Amino acid sequence: MPRYTDDSKERVRDAVDMIDLVGTRVELRRAGADSYTGRCPFHDERTPSFNVTPSKKMYYCFGCQASGDPFTFAMETEGFDFPGALEMLAERYNVTLELAEEDPRAAARRTHEARLQALLERTCGYYERYLWESTEAARARDYLAGRGLEEAVLRAFRVGYAPSAWDRVLLASRRGGFSEQELLEAGLVQRSIDQPGRVYDRFRTRITFPLCDRRGRVVGFGARAMRAEDPAKYVNSSESPIFRKREHLFGVHLAQSAAAQAGAVVLCEGYTDVIAMHQAGVENCVGSMGTALTAEQVGVLARLAPRLILALDADGAGQAAMLKSAALVQAKRIELRVVPLPAGSDPADVLKREGAAALPALVKRAVAFVRFRVERILAGGDRGTPEGRDRILEQLRPVFAELGPGAMREELEREVSSQLGVSERTVEQVLGAGGARQAAAGVSAPALDAGERTEFAFLELCIALPERGSALLGEIAIDAMFANQLTRTAAERLRASIESPAVHADESALRTLLTKLAVIASTLEAMPGQLEVAVRQLDLARIERAIEGVRAGGGAGVEQLGHERAEVQAELAEWLVRALEETAATAR
Repeated sequence: MPRYTDDSKERVRDAVDMIDLVGTRVELRRAGADSYTGRCPFHDERTPSFNVTPSKKMYYCFGCQASGDPFTFAMETEGFDFPGALEMLAERYNVTLELAEEDPRAAARRTHEARLQALLERTCGYYERYLWESTEAARARDYLAGRGLEEAVLRAFRVGYAPSAWDRVLLASRRGGFSEQELLEAGLVQRSIDQPGRVYDRFRTRITFPLCDRRGRVVGFGARAMRAEDPAKYVNSSESPIFRKREHLFGVHLAQSAAAQAGAVVLCEGYTDVIAMHQAGVENCVGSMGTALTAEQVGVLARLAPRLILALDADGAGQAAMLKSAALVQAKRIELRVVPLPAGSDPADVLKREGAAALPALVKRAVAFVRFRVERILAGGDRGTPEGRDRILEQLRPVFAELGPGAMREELEREVSSQLGVSERTVEQVLGAGGARQAAAGVSAPALDAGERTEFAFLELCIALPERGSALLGEIAIDAMFANQLTRTAAERLRASIESPAVHADESALRTLLTKLAVIASTLEAMPGQLEVAVRQLDLARIERAIEGVRAGGGAGVEQLGHERAEVQAELAEWLVRALEETAATAR
C-alpha cells in the first residue's frame, strides 16, 4: 500500500470541489452562502437532510448522522480504502502525488502492479482496434450487431477482438519491454501442455470484454468464443495481483454514478446483457461474472445503492442463483427486487426482440423478492389436486416464516388463497404460525427511524468507551434526551452500571437490546471524538422535538430553542472536525 506525503494529501483536499464531488451522488441545492442540501446518499429519505459546507470541505446528514470530508465521502460511496480514495481524487482533480519514504518491498510490489495494469491497458487498446479495423473480426462485428448492440455502446465498454494467431499479444508485448513472467501474471498468455516451456496467447478468436476496476482501469478480460469447437464458451483472466474474480462486477465503473442517482443497482449475468441494459438507458446496471454472487460482490453492491434489482436469466439456473444470492444480500439489509424477464430470455434477447424501450419498462415492473418466490412456487406446483395444493403450502411455509406481519404478507396470503382455491383462514393457519413465531423472536425487526438510530449509536459508543460513556450518562437528562422508552430504560441501567447493567426476569426486550448494543460496541473502533459528536446529535434531536412541541402549542418559546439549537449545532460542527481528524489520523 503506497504512502504519500502529508503535503500531497492537503493539496488534494484543497483541489477538491465538494459540490462537484458530492454532486455525482446527490442533487444539491443552495441553502445559504456556504451551504448546500440534498437527499442523503447513505439512507433513504424524502425530505433533504444532507448538508454540504464547501469552504470546510465537509458534509453532514441530520437524518442518519453520516459525516466526513472528501476522503471519507470517496471511501464510503466508492468503497476505496484511504490510499485508493486519495489516488482517485488526485486523478480527478489533476494533483500529482508525492510518495513518502516507502518500504522497498512495498515499492517493488506497487511498481510491479502498475506494470501489469499498463500491460493490460495496452492490450485492451490493441483488441479494440482489431475488432473495428480487421477483416478477421467481421464475423464478431456481425454477431454483436445481430444481438442488437450498437457500436457506440460497444466502444464505451471498450469491447474488442483477440485474433486467431497464437502469438500476436506475446510478440507485441515483448517488443514493448514486458517480460514473459509479466504476461503470465496478467493472464494474457498461458503455458503449453504439449510443449513445455512454450507460451502462447490466452485469448484467441474471441470477443474480449475488458474487466475494469471502479476507477476504470483494466484489470483483466472476459472473452467469448467465436468458434463452435472451442470447449469453453467464455474464458476469464486468471487471478492476479490486480484481479480477483470474487470481488469484481462487470461495468461497475460505468454504472456507479447512475446507481447512486437512482438509489438502485441492476444486476445481470452476462456481459452482453449489461451492455444491452446500458444501451437501453438502464445505466445503473452491472454484471455478476457468473450466476452466484459472492460476499465480496455483495459488499460492492451495498456501497453502490440501497436497492438491488436482479435481472438474471429467466431459466432454472438463473432463478436458482437468485435464491442463493438472497441470503447474502438480505444480510446487508439491501432491498431486493426481481425483474420479470420473459421465460427463456435474457436482457440481450429482449433488446433484440422488442427494442430498447422494453428493458426500462421491465425494470420498472420489478417485484419484491418475496413476491417472486411466492409466484414461482405457485407457478411450478400442482394446483389440480388437494395433495398438490398441500405440497405448495408446505413449500411456501419457509418463505412466509421470513415475512413479518404487514400489508405485503396480507396481500400475498390473499393471492395464495385465490390461486389455490383454499380459504384465507386455512392459508393463514398453515403459513401464519411460523411467521408469528419468527416475529416474536425478533427476526423481522422494524426499521429504526432517525431518532432511534441516534439513541442507539450514542449507547453503543458509551459501551465502547466506558469511562467517558459512563460520565456522559451521569451528566445528561435521560428522560429528556431519549424519546424511545426502551432505549431510555437501557440508558438508565447503563448509567447505574455500564459494565453489567441490571435486567429483570420479565424484561426480555431490554435484555435483547442491551445484548445487541454490547455486541455492536465490541466491533467498533471507537474514538473519543465520535462519542462527543454522538451526545451532541442526541441533544440536537431533543431540541428538535421540543421545537415541534412548542409549535404545536402555539409557538411561544421557539426563538429561545432556536438559539439553543444554534449553539449545539456550532459545538457539533467543532467536534465533527475533531472526530474527522482522529479518523483520518488512524486511517493514514
